[in-house]
Amino acid sequence: KSVIRCPEPETEKVMLDLIEKTSADGDTLGGTVFCVVQGVPAGVGEPVFEKLNSQLATAMLGINAAKGFEIGSGFKMAKMKGSESNDVFQSTEDGITTTSNHSGGVQGGISNGEDIYFRVAFKAVATLMQGQKTVDSQGNEVLIKGKGRHDVSVIPRAVPIVEAMAALTLVDLMMQYN
Repeated sequence: KSVIRCPEPETEKVMLDLIEKTSADGDTLGGTVFCVVQGVPAGVGEPVFEKLNSQLATAMLGINAAKGFEIGSGFKMAKMKGSESNDVFQSTEDGITTTSNHSGGVQGGISNGEDIYFRVAFKAVATLMQGQKTVDSQGNEVLIKGKGRHDVSVIPRAVPIVEAMAALTLVDLMMQYN
């Protein structure tokens, strides 16, 4: 329902205000897309060459303007002890689950049945509607300014692309075993 595909109305307003201000300044914005995939059965992926997390990273970083990928708690896990970051398995009425999901639903390159979640970072659009210093083919300093219609951010358009790439990656991996 959101024009910029933000699920939280209050955050959407802040984002729209920032986009409007940045556009008026002739500048651009980067951002992140957060994706959650539900219902993937345990066992999708491989422990070495076809790791689920590496296949998702490859797919996401293949999207134009994507510059970063983080699955689960990602970089935060570098500051956590194993006792804090391990997703411990437990038996419940719903079957075997984990007590946490720091791994983002992927352990050892294989889905564990929990929600798979990740973030993709996108850089700001390079074409600015304000003057920007550069050099010409002879090395002379010049000022360049974008023309035409350009989006302030790729994020709203990137959301369905991230979703589609995640779906394609998962279906591809699941088809390898059927």
